[in-house]
Amino acid sequence: MIELSIAQKIAIWALPVLFAITVHEVAHGWVASLFGDQTARLSGRLTLNPIKHIDLLGTIIIPLVMLMVSNFIFGWAKPVPVDARNLRNPRTDMVLVALAGPLSNILMAILWGGLAKLSMNLPPWYGVPLVGMGMAGIQINIVLGVLNCLPIPPLDGGRVLYNLLPGKMAWYFYHLERYGFFILLILMFTGILNYILFPPIIFLTNAIMGLFALA
Repeated sequence: MIELSIAQKIAIWALPVLFAITVHEVAHGWVASLFGDQTARLSGRLTLNPIKHIDLLGTIIIPLVMLMVSNFIFGWAKPVPVDARNLRNPRTDMVLVALAGPLSNILMAILWGGLAKLSMNLPPWYGVPLVGMGMAGIQINIVLGVLNCLPIPPLDGGRVLYNLLPGKMAWYFYHLERYGFFILLILMFTGILNYILFPPIIFLTNAIMGLFALA
């Protein structure tokens, strides 16, 4: 296996990471706008311009550090503002708003898979880097999509569960959000997160690789 330099890793991963986190957030705002909330649009966040969504820690520092020490990467962007009070059916609509992010990542993973497949027929000097970029796009989008489906606030899965729970249970669950980051850290350092995430990540990766007959 060829060991890539940091510069080569950045060149391959930069666009997939930026698109993954940007489209994820825009998907939330776009679906919210369909159901009546124009907060994201009015705040200038309903755009694919990554500069509008960059979070210094989650978009740049964390992905860069992870690229330097491993071949596994994830990140996040500034959350797109959504005001549930503007939605026509706040609780049911918020479920769809929350699901829009992970679903957009799965769709992007499929599109990156298509790019990887098409790039295999291109001259190697630029086809090989595009194949690498496509494979990176599959990985980052599946990881981001699956991770966000965890029913832990403030992840998208937590938003879904909050809006499905009955009143009092939802109130108690909402107050878990302040501990959400620490819950994730505990799951990560105990290795439990790997057991939770790896099966769906492997399943979806194999499905997309099989769809496009990627080695």
